[in-house]
Amino acid sequence: MTQSFHAIVPAGGAGTRLWPLSRQGNPKFLHDLTGTGRTLIQGTLDRLAPLSDSVLVVTGQPHVDAVADQLPELPAENVLVEPSPRDSMAAIGLAAAVLNRRHPGQDVILGSFAADHVITDHAAFAAAVRTAVATAAEDYVVTIGIGATEPSTAFGYIHVGDPIATGAHQVLGFTEKPDAETAAEYLATGAYRWNAGMFVVRARVLLDHLARLQPTLAAGLEEIAAAWDTTDRDAVLTRLWPTLTKIAIDHAIAEPVAAAGGVAVVPGEFDWDDVGDWRSLGRLLTTGTDGVRTLGDPQDVLSLDSPGSVVAPTSGRRVVLLGVPDAVVVDTPDALLVTTRDQAQRVKDVVDRLASEGGSLI
Repeated sequence: MTQSFHAIVPAGGAGTRLWPLSRQGNPKFLHDLTGTGRTLIQGTLDRLAPLSDSVLVVTGQPHVDAVADQLPELPAENVLVEPSPRDSMAAIGLAAAVLNRRHPGQDVILGSFAADHVITDHAAFAAAVRTAVATAAEDYVVTIGIGATEPSTAFGYIHVGDPIATGAHQVLGFTEKPDAETAAEYLATGAYRWNAGMFVVRARVLLDHLARLQPTLAAGLEEIAAAWDTTDRDAVLTRLWPTLTKIAIDHAIAEPVAAAGGVAVVPGEFDWDDVGDWRSLGRLLTTGTDGVRTLGDPQDVLSLDSPGSVVAPTSGRRVVLLGVPDAVVVDTPDALLVTTRDQAQRVKDVVDRLASEGGSLI
């Protein structure tokens, strides 16, 4: 059997903590948030295309046209459209099953990488992916763990065990977002890495784990994949997709397989940011002479005595800050957000409140 590596890019979610710029119909992966001239999903493809035999994007119907516009080099058949969100296991499992059927007789190794992360050191990223592929060839489920630089409560953690021959390490377990005290304890041990949700695994190994651990979901995905490149796709999707178990790959595969010793972690020695909120985005933007970080044209912002603030002027109006250090101001044509960097994680609460009121702005 010949070995091939294919990248999967789940492109979903609304990036609610970056509201009002990121919304359900125009989520953060479709935005240039770092001033590079490339959106987050374009940057993801830039990193993955040189490393893989193909890239598949799994996205929802509302985003298909935007994905096609932003990624004209991607063949239409490599955009897998979900009728509705069913969480990461259904998205990645569908792509794995489709790849397995499209490449009979090949030892297909796949890697799943989110569409909305920022990584600038492409060489170090490529080195980690190559190590992950070599480790996956030994039948491990492999994740890439990011070096923790602070006791963050915004990320999950990977407990790193003994090294294995490929240069990876055994995974002893996964922890969901911990409280601040636990995160500090993890950081102090040096034995934990942030979980960036990157997984590399043989397609057949993934599907076998899924059949054992989530048999109903696995059977549904296999039936959908069998019809995917046929005229029966729509009918089969309509019948089966709403019945699929809604579960994250972490819970469906990574955690139980790690408990059995089947998960490995490759240290990711590169800068990484999931751009989770306005505070984290601020760290990626250039600081102006006034101490303000602007997403957009700095000429649209006048700031006096407001160092550390983050401003996104997108409405065409000029934004003026006076004596408000560490503020966050996001001005869009139909909504204005004013908060502080310390409260940035709570923007999701605003979106939840708006949703309860009818959701016209989300």
